[in-house]
Amino acid sequence: QVQLVESGGGLVQPGGSLRLSCVASGSAFSTLLIGWYRQDPGKQRDLVAQITNSGLTKYADSVRGRFTISRDNAKNTVYLQMNSLKLEDTAVYYCYARILPTWNEFWGQGSQVTVSP
Repeated sequence: QVQLVESGGGLVQPGGSLRLSCVASGSAFSTLLIGWYRQDPGKQRDLVAQITNSGLTKYADSVRGRFTISRDNAKNTVYLQMNSLKLEDTAVYYCYARILPTWNEFWGQGSQVTVSP
């Protein structure tokens, strides 16, 4: 079992920056594939970025070059640095973890990010 606690969402103007954090507990952090999804009301939850336990990253095309995912294994924490935010980045952002090499998946509670003038 993995517990994920997110923080760092909020309201920001277009062009601004936010950093999301997600602290994981309950399982060895080094075994986790961990990342972020986002969801608009009435739409599916889509991958934003993920990072493997060996540091390999993957990004959605819409955020590549603006968002950076990183992990601090000593703090059991994954970060999503979001720069040059756009109106369309507004969504609820969910931290996600999968225990490798299994398919056991876990989700955080969600953190609202609102980009508005």
